[in-house]
Amino acid sequence: MVSGKPASGEDSLIARYFRPLATDPGAFRLDDDAAALKPDGSDIVVTTDAIVEGVHFLSDDPPDTVARKALRVNLSDLAAKGATPAGFVLTLALRSADDETWLKPFAAALGEDAVQFACPLLGGDTVSTPGPLMVSVTAFGRVPPGKMIHRSGAKPGERVMVTGTIGDAALGLAILRGGKVHAAASDKAAREALIGRYRVPQPRVAMAEIVRDYASAAMDVSDGLAGDLTKLCGVSGVSAVIDLVSIPLSGAAQDLVSRGVVGLETLIAGGDDYEILCTLSEDCVEAFAQAAQHAGVAVSSIGTMVAGSAVPKFIDGQGREIALEYRSYSHF
Repeated sequence: MVSGKPASGEDSLIARYFRPLATDPGAFRLDDDAAALKPDGSDIVVTTDAIVEGVHFLSDDPPDTVARKALRVNLSDLAAKGATPAGFVLTLALRSADDETWLKPFAAALGEDAVQFACPLLGGDTVSTPGPLMVSVTAFGRVPPGKMIHRSGAKPGERVMVTGTIGDAALGLAILRGGKVHAAASDKAAREALIGRYRVPQPRVAMAEIVRDYASAAMDVSDGLAGDLTKLCGVSGVSAVIDLVSIPLSGAAQDLVSRGVVGLETLIAGGDDYEILCTLSEDCVEAFAQAAQHAGVAVSSIGTMVAGSAVPKFIDGQGREIALEYRSYSHF
């Protein structure tokens, strides 16, 4: 995303839509081949995620929601590592010049989120593609030296905690795709809330320092709670026992489960929650919950880490282990 060249369609596009977002001095007004993050004694945490039309968002999703999702899924990763946002670079693959009409609301929403989350645009690239539209963001965050929270620190006896609610985004996507969930979710406010959770994640940026202070291991829930917990357990060399009735659900999700429209196993395997999953010692649970409440984020204790290498068990209200047909979304 370099504009210091003879004027071209790409240069004009960048100058019009993205230069106003490059407010950090290290972005050099997008006039150079690279940006510079000034060191402040912190470690730099780097994460990247791409979202692709037809895979991560639907073709008729509003462009402002696509912009917010592209940035926020990366901010979610930073928060789970205990990192505060420092900036991001953007790669945007557009189908044709006609997509400029799509760019105005996209860039406006991206700029609003950049300000809201104190994560300015630093640079990137714009390209054309004959295929589906693609947005890739690489985000940078800061943590005190050596304080990034990994997936690998969980220990037997620790509690498993999760922020927010689980399964809303999967239900939102199901509503947009039609079918029985679409037909059953008749309440307009509930439908819009679920669709909103799919289109516009709420990254738990306010939890970054809290996770850093209390968690032994953490990751964000992007591909499904069951699958992502399995990943965390595998890296940490432990297992877990999860109490299904303790998994937090929104009112709209609980209604659909109670009516038998969807099973709880579907919600814990669905993707796009972008909540934080973490583990912490029993004596930290109360302080962690109080800090989260002060930050305005709900947290729930959903299970316990146990010794062993077995995949995590999910136990229902009658003490029975439920069999999961699949645990998470997979691209391949």
